[in-house]
Amino acid sequence: MTIRVLVADDQEMIRTGLRMILDAQPGIEVVGEAADGRAAIRLARELRPDVCLFDIRMPDVDGLEATRVLAGPGVENPMAVVVITTFDLDEYVHGALKAGARGFLLKDAGPELLTQAVHAAANGEALIAPNVTVRLLSAFAAARSARPPAQPLDPLTAREEEVLLTVARGLTNVEIAAELFISLSTVKTHLQSLMAKLGARNRVEIAMWAYETGRIPT
Repeated sequence: MTIRVLVADDQEMIRTGLRMILDAQPGIEVVGEAADGRAAIRLARELRPDVCLFDIRMPDVDGLEATRVLAGPGVENPMAVVVITTFDLDEYVHGALKAGARGFLLKDAGPELLTQAVHAAANGEALIAPNVTVRLLSAFAAARSARPPAQPLDPLTAREEEVLLTVARGLTNVEIAAELFISLSTVKTHLQSLMAKLGARNRVEIAMWAYETGRIPT
């Protein structure tokens, strides 16, 4: 099945480059382009792409607000959004993930990582550029408020704790299954249970909770 992608960036050269990279990949098709966040929101609602690829800095409505409108808390049928930017700033990454993004990449990430991020988002997973993942989550945990993170009403099982740690390390479902010697369907079942217990919308928020609660050393 072809993954349909919407690209939004205020620089035509960047949009053209992203389209050329993605259209060259088997199973991926760019179905629309937008030069600002307002147009991106309109096109996303009209085209219902499988993945939205949004720049953060765009005129009128920026990529964070567009992400929040399409994938944020309370959005019915949220879309899969991957945010891309030239700026490796923690506040941008954290803002994007809190807005509901399923991935965060720098524009110099390269075709392979870009393709991986699109596939991951389409499959309900998340990919953050490796060079920012650990630093981001560690910084987020260090800067968390004095109020302790909410604890689940139902305690996590031992297996859920194991899955939680693998998610926080950035492993994919396939990698988790291999490391824990369980089936892919079992991994997905544990992830669904974790999201329900933690009130998380995606695996990125699961990872953030693991850092917040000190399960991952910072």
